[in-house]
Amino acid sequence: MYLVMGITGKVGGAAARHLLKQGKQVRALVRDRNKAAHWADQGVELAHGDWNDATAIAAALKDVEGAFVMLPAIWAPSPDYREARSIIGNYVEALTKVDSPRVVALSSMGAHRKSGVGNVTALSLLEQGFRSLPTPVAFVRAGGFFENFLFGLQAAQGGTLPVFYNPTNRKSTMVASEDIGAEVATLLTGPAWSGHRVIELGSMVSADEVARQLGEVLTLDVKAFAVPRAGWAEAFEQFGIPKGHTGPAEEMFESVNAGWMDLGIAGTEHVAATTSAHDVFAAARNAVKE
Repeated sequence: MYLVMGITGKVGGAAARHLLKQGKQVRALVRDRNKAAHWADQGVELAHGDWNDATAIAAALKDVEGAFVMLPAIWAPSPDYREARSIIGNYVEALTKVDSPRVVALSSMGAHRKSGVGNVTALSLLEQGFRSLPTPVAFVRAGGFFENFLFGLQAAQGGTLPVFYNPTNRKSTMVASEDIGAEVATLLTGPAWSGHRVIELGSMVSADEVARQLGEVLTLDVKAFAVPRAGWAEAFEQFGIPKGHTGPAEEMFESVNAGWMDLGIAGTEHVAATTSAHDVFAAARNAVKE
């Protein structure tokens, strides 16, 4: 039995699918059983609770062979990242109470830095908090998600894909949720390890390449357009981040553009991405047609 957190999201769902393909039993901690009903139909055991309840997490960890844990995406965190600190504390408390053979934690490129990386700070805190655990832990430092470009299926109809990557021809680490799920399942079910591992997951891809692949799916000539730095706050507000709270997202992309999230940090393993941006765009477009 393997515990998967965030099963109703893209990464948790991908991890669960790959585990189920291997014939493994999966348990998921969910707050809303109705939202996860289709997982129950596939044989997933649903436990009630969420990452805000250390007792529920501990109960879900009972008798598992391994667990996949993650933090929810909080684009407008408190200045002290107390939301992430609280969840991390719950995880540590639960994992201290229940002996899990191994844990795979979703992290991010840049999480080796303790400052200057905006939203990634939450994942830096996660890594710091988990390093005190005696449990074998693998931190999967994923690149930027190709799924974050899906807005382009509508926005790029005029031939332009607005991005925060500047310059647009500079490559940075990117990956698809499907590849993250596959690696999580591999780590959970593969050979055992001791101590802590850090796996960089993704490949170096430019915004220009993403725009070109989007254009292939749309059968249009699509070019990436770097949103001027002065317009970032307004652009992030249009993506739903409240006015006055866009600072962490801005800082994160500044760190990406500065190369702070590139592959090759000393002491890490590397797994290349196999799913392309084209694959992600095509799958999303086909899902809409269906």
